[in-house]
Amino acid sequence: MSGFSHLPVMRDAAVSMMSPRDAGVYLDGTFGGGGYARAILDAAQCILWAIDRDPAAIARGAELAAAYPGRLHVVEGRISSLLELMRAAGVHALDGAVFDLGVSSYQIDDAARGFSFRHDGPLDMRMGNSGVTAANLVNTISESELADILFEFGEEKASRRIAKTIVARRQEQKFETTSDLASVIRSVVRPDKSGIDPATRSFQALRIAVNEELEDIEAALTQAAELLAPGGRLVVVSFHSLEDRIVKRFMAKASGRAPGASRHDPASFSNEASAKFRLLTGGAKGPDAAEIRGNPRARSAKLRAMERLAA
Repeated sequence: MSGFSHLPVMRDAAVSMMSPRDAGVYLDGTFGGGGYARAILDAAQCILWAIDRDPAAIARGAELAAAYPGRLHVVEGRISSLLELMRAAGVHALDGAVFDLGVSSYQIDDAARGFSFRHDGPLDMRMGNSGVTAANLVNTISESELADILFEFGEEKASRRIAKTIVARRQEQKFETTSDLASVIRSVVRPDKSGIDPATRSFQALRIAVNEELEDIEAALTQAAELLAPGGRLVVVSFHSLEDRIVKRFMAKASGRAPGASRHDPASFSNEASAKFRLLTGGAKGPDAAEIRGNPRARSAKLRAMERLAA
């Protein structure tokens, strides 16, 4: 959770891969601070639609839209509803779409949003302004449910011990702040040689659960791909293995390649021959050394892309 900044990660690589052209119609599915949006609009005289579930991001979008009259349209909503949102706006085809997955640095840096244990604040973690909070989860769900969330979404090996300790503590006093929860987690999980704070994985897991992030990603990829016109490109930047695994499998299937299938298997060739997309990245593309030096958050980023084939 450390090292976050307002620099959009792999922005130039992602926009270059999407290859915007004049008069094209594009989607930024994760508007955030508008870094990707600005780069896309500067790359070509195109129209850009942007989606974000965070009202604060929508407000930033209104300011940016004023700098690109008639070209930037920012819509509030979840990426899992992008097909509905775009059709309601009269958009039935896209020449490209980009997703910069995960939490926005604006959200991380705002203590009032409750995403980070480095800034004491209410235990919230919602990317939007509705739904259950992280406090709701840690104070109400069963020990086994909590352990499953920590293990599945945070890949936390000590998930059961952490869940047991949280449930025992909440019987005496409910959790309300990020620092309170982090201190309890640290009492169970000791620091290791990696230097990563012991609370990191648990906070990631709760954030993913609160916002239903993985379900949103799966739905968004399917819907964005459906909207792509021939030659349209889907570009995704992810930050941890759970996200990247979903993207990798989706693009492999869309391009007719079963994950792990051998190129020498005749079935693989027949699947590729009937595929509607082709991969633009043989494997995940990472940031270059210069970007990592300038923006530590970029270290874990992975970019994958595919293109819709001609009908």
